[in-house]
Amino acid sequence: MTDPAVDAFRPGIAPATSAPRGLDLDRLAGYLARQRPELTAGPLSARLIAGGKSNLTYLLRAGGRELVLRRPPLGHVLATAHDMAREFRVISALAPTEVPVPQALLLCTDTEVIGAPFYLMERVRGEVFRTRVQTDPLSAGQRRELAMAMMDTLVALHTVDPASVGLADFGRPEGYLARQVRRWSGQLDRSRSRPVPGIDELRDLLAATAPEGANAGRIVHGDYRLDNLLATVDPVAVRAVLDWEMATLGDPLADLGLLLTYWDVLGDSDAAAGNPVADGLGPRAGFPTGADLIERYAGRSDVDVGPLHWHVALGCFKLAVICEGIYYRHTLGQTLGEGFDRIGDMVAPLVEHGLSAAREQ
Repeated sequence: MTDPAVDAFRPGIAPATSAPRGLDLDRLAGYLARQRPELTAGPLSARLIAGGKSNLTYLLRAGGRELVLRRPPLGHVLATAHDMAREFRVISALAPTEVPVPQALLLCTDTEVIGAPFYLMERVRGEVFRTRVQTDPLSAGQRRELAMAMMDTLVALHTVDPASVGLADFGRPEGYLARQVRRWSGQLDRSRSRPVPGIDELRDLLAATAPEGANAGRIVHGDYRLDNLLATVDPVAVRAVLDWEMATLGDPLADLGLLLTYWDVLGDSDAAAGNPVADGLGPRAGFPTGADLIERYAGRSDVDVGPLHWHVALGCFKLAVICEGIYYRHTLGQTLGEGFDRIGDMVAPLVEHGLSAAREQ
């Protein structure tokens, strides 16, 4: 398998003889020389790593050392959705647990350095399985093992006692699910640039039927899916969980609902076939069904997994809002890389499935 940090850059992104957009290499090099000179040696170069449609991730090279830098997206940034300090804190806290995370190295909240807060972490070797080009060559056994390793890692996360790793104050578990509806409703209002049929009805249904959340108080990732993991297939293993920007304390069923949204809604939907968000995920790509994933999770977790219709509906609403926000940034010319022109097409099928799931409860 290829190494994503070397081979999975977006087509057209050249080696950084000059600074890639969103990263001032001269100011960054000066900052590191003053603050952490041991992290770099020699000229600094960087490339934008292919992947997430939200926060920006760069591979830095300095001498023989390689680091990864994360910063918020350009332009239209939704409040609280791109908190670098929050990401840095949670991966630092989880380092001694069974949850695999990169080593957190440095947090910079001074926006004068590169124009936004950022943090540095170690580079972890592995692959981000995101597209059919990557997943089609896997055997049926490898796909199943990879899916089950993904679920076992989620079980490990939800098993961590927040207080034991210094995260007792990382969120407010009480009323978490109802707050999620309010939060993403607010994000939607800040991202409106076109009519989205049905999305307000979905919001109202979720708000009127939000459960209490009997499992509240666990660490939730907030965007858990296969392509937010660094993994290997020989042997099959999860090497690191990435993209912690929406982590908090809450109900772990929200992680399951969103995972099923990616897996069964986008990953196995005729309407969303070939989409840029979940092209290589789910049954359509030869992986086990969402029901198989939930069975694996329930068999190894102490979380009470009941009907997940409401949580899938929330996942659909949340992802629809995120896609709409990305679509809005794309219309303003504030996205980097490819695939953003199709993100807006994902909103309608997500809303449609979300309404169907919300009405099933």
